[in-house]
Amino acid sequence: MTKGKTKWKVFLEVVSTLQAVSTFLFLGVTCSLLMFYLMFTSLWPIPTLYFVWQVVDWHTPERGGRKTTFLRNWRAWDHLRDFFPIKLVKTAELNPNKNYIVGIHPHGIMSLGAFTCFSTESCGFKELFPGLRSTLLVLAGLFRLPVFREYTMFLGILPVSKKSLVHLLTKRGKGNAVLILIGGAAESLFSAPGINTLVMRQRKGFVRVALEFGADLVPAYAFGENEIFKQVIFSEGSLGRRLQDLFKKIMGFAPCLFAGEHMGILPYRIPITTVVGSPISVPKHIKATEEEVDHFHNLYMEALSKLFHEHKVSCGLSENHELRII
Repeated sequence: MTKGKTKWKVFLEVVSTLQAVSTFLFLGVTCSLLMFYLMFTSLWPIPTLYFVWQVVDWHTPERGGRKTTFLRNWRAWDHLRDFFPIKLVKTAELNPNKNYIVGIHPHGIMSLGAFTCFSTESCGFKELFPGLRSTLLVLAGLFRLPVFREYTMFLGILPVSKKSLVHLLTKRGKGNAVLILIGGAAESLFSAPGINTLVMRQRKGFVRVALEFGADLVPAYAFGENEIFKQVIFSEGSLGRRLQDLFKKIMGFAPCLFAGEHMGILPYRIPITTVVGSPISVPKHIKATEEEVDHFHNLYMEALSKLFHEHKVSCGLSENHELRII
């Protein structure tokens, strides 16, 4: 993947990727510990004022956040894109006069494909889907972390909560593409090269919201997302898996034992191709029945499976790769 690139370009790609990975792994914890430490120093007014501000500003993430074009257009994201590289593929037109809930699969370890395609401008989302605004929704607990919450909101990332979805689908007019990592933390535990396992058979909340607000459903698959890190996968019922599940239940995310190349946290240079499928038309039913929810949930899974099998070979997988939905 470095063929034809200058040493300076390769260096910038590595630094930009390490920045993104380090931010994901350490920025939230580091900011929290720093604020706690400063409370016991002569600089205690700084964290005190910030915590007061955070309380006053507590609901902003669920009310649209504070997106800045500067951070989304940061040149470092172009180098992050080129490191793998990451590509966004369009298979159908999305009408800017409608709202969409886009399911992203698989979650992977860090969801770098989803982040780069939909929370930065480096993959050309605006050019591919003119008139649409992309908003990636992630774990709500991240917005309780001091300073890190501001950084996340500046990128246009918001919490995956009912209040946040209601705001995006009712207060911002049309042309909203709300992106959700359906499998969440549970799915990250299945992320490893050669494995295509999705956790979604019992995940129907996004379908209920789509019916409540008449937002069309769109499946999207990030081929290569599971290939960029190796992970120790514990079998169901093992002590390791029980500890991971317990941690996930308490903290909201799963601790993955993963490794990349060189320094361990640098991902492998495997292409990530995020393919956005065709929209599934969803009527507006404020009080949808379970039968309606199941119907559109099944339609979504069928469309996702079809998308996977139609594009798996062109995106680097072999013909015999199968998609497992649990």
